Amino acid sequence: MSTDRRRPGRRPGAADTRGEILTAARRVFSEKGFDKATVRGIAREAQVDPALVHHYFETKEGMFAAAMELPINPQQILPVLLEGPREEVGERLVRLLLRLTAEEKTRAPMLALLRSAVSNEQAVGMIREFFTSALIFQVADRLGVPHLRIEAAFAQMLGVVMARYVLKLEPLASASHDELVEILAPTIQRYFTG
Repeated sequence: MSTDRRRPGRRPGAADTRGEILTAARRVFSEKGFDKATVRGIAREAQVDPALVHHYFETKEGMFAAAMELPINPQQILPVLLEGPREEVGERLVRLLLRLTAEEKTRAPMLALLRSAVSNEQAVGMIREFFTSALIFQVADRLGVPHLRIEAAFAQMLGVVMARYVLKLEPLASASHDELVEILAPTIQRYFTG
């Protein structure tokens, strides 16, 4: 007795499995939010094996970044922030955000995401869950710093990005990275060290 039931996994032929997983991920993330969405649930929605999801995206955070077309992946940012002397983490954060937002290809999607968060309650909830769970609280917990302090540091840098690229306040908008690092890094560092 044979059965036609097959295990979910890589589809035969030239199917766009990665694209189908991303479509399913967008649907699941929008319905459940970042925290409640699971790799297994997304795999079920895409009708693939969860191992295939991990093959394409490694982590839920990586899948979220790809599904939302984020120019950044927390798994790539965390080492930049956490590796190196603790007394330089403020400078690393400032330099990282200035570098990411200096390039149009990474700045445009970030600003679009922020604009969506301002006008769409579902989007703001999902974005908040993602950034707090996947990035901000990870940094705070690994450095042993209260969550509020890290949120304040990221909020200040978010304000700088908005003032520089949305409001285009001068001379902030045309200041060099080195000028901004000199001004901002000591303040951001205080959030991390008290």
